[in-house]
Amino acid sequence: MLKICRLDDADTTRILEGAKAKAKEIGVSMCIAVTDESCNLLGFMRMDGSKIPSITLAIDKSYTAAGTRKPTHDLAEASMPGNPVYGLTSTVGGRMVVIAGGLPIVSDGDVIGAIGVSSGTPAQDLSVAEAGVQAFKLRK
Repeated sequence: MLKICRLDDADTTRILEGAKAKAKEIGVSMCIAVTDESCNLLGFMRMDGSKIPSITLAIDKSYTAAGTRKPTHDLAEASMPGNPVYGLTSTVGGRMVVIAGGLPIVSDGDVIGAIGVSSGTPAQDLSVAEAGVQAFKLRK
């Protein structure tokens, strides 16, 4: 029998709100997605003015980070032609994303979910995702 640690509703809300606060701070409207450890969507927020394609990108960044247990930007080099996971972005119906903005959420050494953010530059997306993870870590 497996015992699975999973984000709950309060965690999901905290992560979304933490990321949203950072997006407001840097002045970029974002799409923000949170998935559980099995890549299932738990929560999503589209801030006013965020880019329409970013809806899918945010969800898929979160999916990728949860599924691979790695930040999405860590997959970029490995997925280039001639490298170990070349073609990764064409797997799973094209859902795997190797652009910054997807981070796993870890508790006691286990990935329990992930956040995906899109609509800014890769650096902005990563910064907002990091704020969401930090909001989770600061929970009481």
